[in-house]
Amino acid sequence: MTAAYVEDFTTFSTNGGRAEPAWLRETRRAGIEKFAELGFPTPRNEDWHFTSVAPIAESVFSPLRGASGQIAPTALVPFTFAQSAWPLLVFVNGRYDASLSTPGALAKGVRAIDLASALRNEPALIEPWLGKLSPLDGRSFSALNTAFMSDGAVIHIAPDTEAPIPLHVIFVSDANAAKGVAHLRNLIVAGRNSKATVIESYVSLGDSGYFTNAVTEVKVDAGATLTHYKIQRESQRAFHVHTIDAQQARDSHYVSFSFATGAALSRTNIYTNLDGEGCGATLNGLYMADDEQHVDHQTNIVHSQPNCFSREIYKGILSGAAHGVFNGKVYVYPIAQKTDGKQTNNNLLLSERARIDTKPQLEIYADDVRCTHGATVGRLDEMALFYMKSRGVSADKATRLLTYAFAADVLETIEVEAVRTELERATLERFTGASVAR
Repeated sequence: MTAAYVEDFTTFSTNGGRAEPAWLRETRRAGIEKFAELGFPTPRNEDWHFTSVAPIAESVFSPLRGASGQIAPTALVPFTFAQSAWPLLVFVNGRYDASLSTPGALAKGVRAIDLASALRNEPALIEPWLGKLSPLDGRSFSALNTAFMSDGAVIHIAPDTEAPIPLHVIFVSDANAAKGVAHLRNLIVAGRNSKATVIESYVSLGDSGYFTNAVTEVKVDAGATLTHYKIQRESQRAFHVHTIDAQQARDSHYVSFSFATGAALSRTNIYTNLDGEGCGATLNGLYMADDEQHVDHQTNIVHSQPNCFSREIYKGILSGAAHGVFNGKVYVYPIAQKTDGKQTNNNLLLSERARIDTKPQLEIYADDVRCTHGATVGRLDEMALFYMKSRGVSADKATRLLTYAFAADVLETIEVEAVRTELERATLERFTGASVAR
């Protein structure tokens, strides 16, 4: 289907490219040329060895045209963490929906607009970063996104600004998304010495089959701290590919958490470059899959400068015939002395058919470093199960409670209480069957 996308680009660029600035047309052209060169990845590609994207490559998806106009604000309540005071940007079927958005609570110094408006009215606002923070080499889906990107969130946090409450961006797909594709592009720029929290949620209303192809570019300037949560709870008939590229400057801190439970096939790439002395990255996540879901996380932490740290904990829970993949890499350049890196991936298999392929990696070219990595794959602790059953807890309930405890360990790293509480509630309901008050 590679040729079909190249052909579609000809029509797309003819109809929509005339009003765009020259730099954007060149960016799009570079994207489609790279995609035509690469094609869709196959398991022969090392980074995609355990994930086949044939269901995406062999399907025909039409560009989504936006909201149906039939979504009521109350339909979004289950996804807003019960925080009506938080500034909120809502995109329906790949397009910004002003009627559902409430950006008015933005702190002074924080700006959030939709990409389509920025491209149309303020291209100079995004030109320094758009398409420059996320490379195309070896990245088919990012290249495809670059060619067709149409909407998404543009967030700027001014220097020396501290946002007291999170900014939430929700990408929602309804029944009209069936057999459609949204190429979402987000840009987050955290200015010097700023501090903010941004939440990206990808959710579904209904059970449509569609394709979300998203890229988020992140710039964390010197001394800034950006906390970035990505929550994926899409339809279990959907396909989801999302790449996050973060570029960090001196003394900055990028904090990421990925929560993935939806989609038939999902892939989340989180890459960060520690390109300044004294900066750090904290990448944590939890993925849960059952039936025949396939969930893949790829992380790449590049230590480009000395005296930096990275911490990474990912946990997975797989049941039914689900397939999980984790591939985490820490790369240390020769100049990056005094690097301190720790990476852990723990997985729990709840059925005989569940499968996990995990590959934590260290590639170190400096000699004065402290780096560790490890992975575990196992089943529930039989001694703990025996202990609980000996005290009157049923085998089923003991299994569910121990599974929840395994997940709760990493959820406790989430610093925003409302997000932590909601994801703990959703996880508890999933594994205990208990309905917990919001």
